[in-house]
Amino acid sequence: MNNHKELSLLGLAAKAGKVVSGEFACEKAVRSGSAYLVLTAEDASENTKKKFRDMCSYYEVPFYTIGTKEELGSAIGKEYRATLAMTDENFSAATVKKLEKVRHEQ
Repeated sequence: MNNHKELSLLGLAAKAGKVVSGEFACEKAVRSGSAYLVLTAEDASENTKKKFRDMCSYYEVPFYTIGTKEELGSAIGKEYRATLAMTDENFSAATVKKLEKVRHEQ
């Protein structure tokens, strides 16, 4: 189901309690400086994607749009999730590295 290998670290990060999900929690994490990476589902609303793209740009947090709400949710063992934020620097750096590698291979 989940064909995004780069999302594999999300499960580990979630088990370690280093992922927040949902629009409100992610927004809070970005604004408080505890988010090191924000992921938004490709099928999230344009409004949501724009809001987080702009916010992450302002707060200098890496931002990626990847997968579906279902894929993001299942990556962290939950229901549909449109937005996730990683609150651990190491998990985030490793995930960004994977995302960039995949991006360059396409």
